[in-house]
Amino acid sequence: MDKSGPLPPGHVPDLLTPSLKVVFCGTALGRVSAERRAYYANPGNFFWRTLHNTGLTPERIKPQDYARLLDHGIGLTDLCKAHFGNDNQLPPGALDAVALREKIEKYQPKILAFTSKTGASVFLGRPTGHIPLGFQSETVGDTRICVLPSPSGQARIFWNQAVWQDLADRVRGIEIAGE
Repeated sequence: MDKSGPLPPGHVPDLLTPSLKVVFCGTALGRVSAERRAYYANPGNFFWRTLHNTGLTPERIKPQDYARLLDHGIGLTDLCKAHFGNDNQLPPGALDAVALREKIEKYQPKILAFTSKTGASVFLGRPTGHIPLGFQSETVGDTRICVLPSPSGQARIFWNQAVWQDLADRVRGIEIAGE
């Protein structure tokens, strides 16, 4: 498989249902995730181990079992659903903030958590240097927005699990109707 390229519709579908505690939003699937048809599937990515280490999941879920996150009130999506690759390999306009906003308005999770400043920058319309990590002042309706350091192995120099832990602590405090 190439390092980047187009994806067929529904290659790795959104994991969204109404009233989730948190929806994690990446920019686009990487090559390994596109090949394995699973979110955050590169073994060097910290996503799955961090969900477990911060207490968001009781065990470390395997990427191919990502649908199990719904059992924990967690959803997944990406700003780009039509292409895969690193951020700098995506075609212009591939990151669709309008479509993401529509999904968040429809499903109304308590928190939308971006797994990179790049994704947050596109969504919030601000340069990455003007976006602090953590919770933002902006919301989408009642949905709070949080920006996390990327769990990607390529962004290891910026890694900070403490920001993820703060998010996890707040998520654990959320009660959803029916629980």
